[in-house]
Amino acid sequence: MPAPDSLPASVMVAVGGTEYPVALRRNARARRVSLRFDAAAVRFALTLPPRLPLPRALAFLDAHRGWMQACLTKAAARQQSGLVALAPGAEFPLRGVPHVIRHDPKGLRQPRVADGILWVGGPQERVTARVGAWLRAEAARDLTQAATAFAFQLGKSVTSVTVRDTRSRWGSCTARGGLNFSWRLIFAPETVLSYVAAHEAAHLVEMNHSPRFWALVAQLHPDPASARQWLKTYGTGLHRYG
Repeated sequence: MPAPDSLPASVMVAVGGTEYPVALRRNARARRVSLRFDAAAVRFALTLPPRLPLPRALAFLDAHRGWMQACLTKAAARQQSGLVALAPGAEFPLRGVPHVIRHDPKGLRQPRVADGILWVGGPQERVTARVGAWLRAEAARDLTQAATAFAFQLGKSVTSVTVRDTRSRWGSCTARGGLNFSWRLIFAPETVLSYVAAHEAAHLVEMNHSPRFWALVAQLHPDPASARQWLKTYGTGLHRYG
């Protein structure tokens, strides 16, 4: 099989009347072309399999101009609205404590926390996705542990715990004992996450908001009123990140 075309470091692609650089690289393990967007750096990266000719890669880019335009439009809207992308240099609260995302290209790809810094390795264009997946996993772990413990105190069991990106509520409980939570609670102080877990665990006994229900919540959490007030005051801000 002939050797592939020599690959330039990048190419310029016109999107919406403006030219943007697209970094090119070959990956020995890649089986297909993949195009990624780094919203923080406003930069695209195209990964090619070892033997894919350059003209086919350029044709792939040409066919995905619409997707590239959508990425750029979304990034511009995020910047104007004050949203914070979970990218290198971004500051965000982890369990209520300010942290900064740092990228270490030679470090472990799995995010790790040290002294107020969330370190992430691997390709820079994958940082936001890795941080998001890691935060969801941390939220699922914290909420599962808290909800399971609270349910045990009430003599109940949890059939499942699911984390989602909900906006209308922080948590919910199904008739079958399944608990659903917003993964964004991982940004809130631990006592607030604990309160939401206690709230939904109490619904395993009382599927209402009666005085008996609130008595159960108070039995599980030391200060539910303060936690509720925190969510009313600062909860909307947790949707800024992502």
